[in-house]
Amino acid sequence: MMKDVLYLMMKLGKNLDYRLFWTEEAIRNLEEILDYLIDNWSQKEVESFNKKLSKQLDLILINPKMFPVSSYNPRLRKAVLSKQTTVFYELKGNIIYLAYLFVNRKNIIGIK
Repeated sequence: MMKDVLYLMMKLGKNLDYRLFWTEEAIRNLEEILDYLIDNWSQKEVESFNKKLSKQLDLILINPKMFPVSSYNPRLRKAVLSKQTTVFYELKGNIIYLAYLFVNRKNIIGIK
């Protein structure tokens, strides 16, 4: 399972116009989300999450300015993945830093 996620991260990190880099925090967030899904839901839900995340990251790579600037931290952009999860990322030139995969039930005030 983790091998598939790491492949997805590597695949999405390469694009002609933009480069996507995962922060340690974003990797930790992804591991926590996947652990939760694996422990509490079926393989189908895990695969569905991976597919949604892959599509969302593809959209960010194609047009990183399509998602709004976060009202909590203006250096970050916010891409809602689902009712439960939001992707926060920073755009610096042609580099996209994936900052957080945020579980929406947590306190957003901690986003830096």
